[in-house]
Amino acid sequence: MIPTEPLPLHHSWPLWDLAQRFDLGCVHDRAGSTLAHPSPACGAWAYDLVEHRLDWSPEVYRLFGFKPQDGAPTRAATLARYAEPSRAAMERLRAHAIRHRRGFTLDIQVTPIRSRPRWLRLTAAPVEEDGVVVRLHGWKADVTHLYARSY
Repeated sequence: MIPTEPLPLHHSWPLWDLAQRFDLGCVHDRAGSTLAHPSPACGAWAYDLVEHRLDWSPEVYRLFGFKPQDGAPTRAATLARYAEPSRAAMERLRAHAIRHRRGFTLDIQVTPIRSRPRWLRLTAAPVEEDGVVVRLHGWKADVTHLYARSY
């Protein structure tokens, strides 16, 4: 998964009115259906761009191999778990999402602490206050089974 230049943004959508329900689903299977509820392999996350703080559900901690009782990891500690091509693609889409107030979906490869590499589907949407994006939030879901031939 090496990004091309410019990075295709066919997985990008405009910022929705925050009064509307934020529900992007969780994982799309090969048939294209969406799970109705997050599974144990899917968790919510948020990153406060003002406070530079991560907020994760217990499932996201597990997906990365961190322990919730140790407190929220830093962004740097989290990025260290990403495979370089995934990190580079995510950073570019993240910058685009913030600058243009658009969401994105990207499959990323990570190596959790004390575990084998896995693939996560990262779904992100910006949150705007007074015309400025102040937070990104979304879902991270384990989709390693879709990449089973890679291992």
